[in-house]
Amino acid sequence: MPERARRGARAAFRDWRGRRPFWGGLLLALGGAEILLTEKASLKVVLHIGMQGLAGYLLPTLMVLLGLLILFNPAQRLFYSLAGVLITLGTWLTSNLGGFFIGLLLGVVGSCLTFGWLPDQEARVSRRQRRRERVRA
Repeated sequence: MPERARRGARAAFRDWRGRRPFWGGLLLALGGAEILLTEKASLKVVLHIGMQGLAGYLLPTLMVLLGLLILFNPAQRLFYSLAGVLITLGTWLTSNLGGFFIGLLLGVVGSCLTFGWLPDQEARVSRRQRRRERVRA
């Protein structure tokens, strides 16, 4: 029984994930988290915080917030992705070169994935299901 329940939870998560730009929102949130972590780096590693430190913490926090909004409110994904890419590019100036380029790249790629996601696509058929259909036919 626990195995059946686990399969049900996994299938439910897969369905939930398929109805939203999951990877784009996740990458944007991870990029913001990475930039926030580089803000807490030791002083020998920090290049600059910029603008008295406020924007250095505000922009990555907004990146995390936009990533979560993309995950939980995908209807507004276009606005969130455009705001996300602009905010991510703003971290280049305010937060250690965008978290030493890693957070910057994660944020830009996540925003672009979100912008390109279409909600009305057919669900992708796995290889296993295609093989089963071939065998049955």
